[in-house]
Amino acid sequence: MNKDLSVELAVPTGSLSAYISAAAQVPMLSVEEERELGIRLQQGGDLGAARRMVMSHLRFVIHVAKGYSGYGLPQADLIQEGNIGLMKAVKRFDPTMNVRLVSFAVHWIRAEMHEYILRNWRIVKLATTKAQRKLFFNLRKNKKRLGWFTQDEVETVAKALDVPEATVRQMEERMSGQDTAFDGYDADDDSDFKPAPAGYLQDMSMEPAAQLEAEDWEEHNNTRLTDALSDLDDRSRDILQSRWLSEKKATLHDLAGKYGISAERIRQLEANAMKKMKGALVA
Repeated sequence: MNKDLSVELAVPTGSLSAYISAAAQVPMLSVEEERELGIRLQQGGDLGAARRMVMSHLRFVIHVAKGYSGYGLPQADLIQEGNIGLMKAVKRFDPTMNVRLVSFAVHWIRAEMHEYILRNWRIVKLATTKAQRKLFFNLRKNKKRLGWFTQDEVETVAKALDVPEATVRQMEERMSGQDTAFDGYDADDDSDFKPAPAGYLQDMSMEPAAQLEAEDWEEHNNTRLTDALSDLDDRSRDILQSRWLSEKKATLHDLAGKYGISAERIRQLEANAMKKMKGALVA
């Protein structure tokens, strides 16, 4: 065994350089050490072994995080997200597969960093589907110059990434846009003034006609619900009110005891009553 890896690595508050330096001092694991620790974790749940595996790979997380510095996000946050991915990888690592932990963990580390970037790079989410997420991280590498793609470039990127051309165009538009403050920014010169959304977007939440319409619709629905309930027989109405409209919901067995019938029969009566209610409300 190499030097003991039980090194206390306290993350320095407000000092990223000190953290990077401390992580670099933790010795790497040999193949034999990594396999032994992996077996101890997998078979016995040894948290000490898991800690040593995580600690020895912190420098690799830092290396991966540096590759995402172009997104303008704090490197410390990227490292933190990558560490979460590393811990997930260690938990799932199978030493019997004869694959080094670093090769297995890189996918988990990048996945956590990607999620963080997509959540925080812009106020409005840029990528919501799997294809868009794939395209987001590849467009930056495929774009060789400033400006919009030509049609040939769009076709090339779409073919290379196996996504529709429309998706490439849509993602390019999203990435080219800029976040705008709702209230605007202070400008020293009137010539730099740009209208803010607060100045031209309408707030319809307090519009009298919309409020009146909502109140009328709610009253209409309540009236139809009351009428539909009144059309049920007393037992069916009591079952629905006890099961759905009371603060303390009754169980099927509670109502079975009340009416002296089986819980299955109560369920059937409830289903029939709900069917009648639905028919009355959609009519």
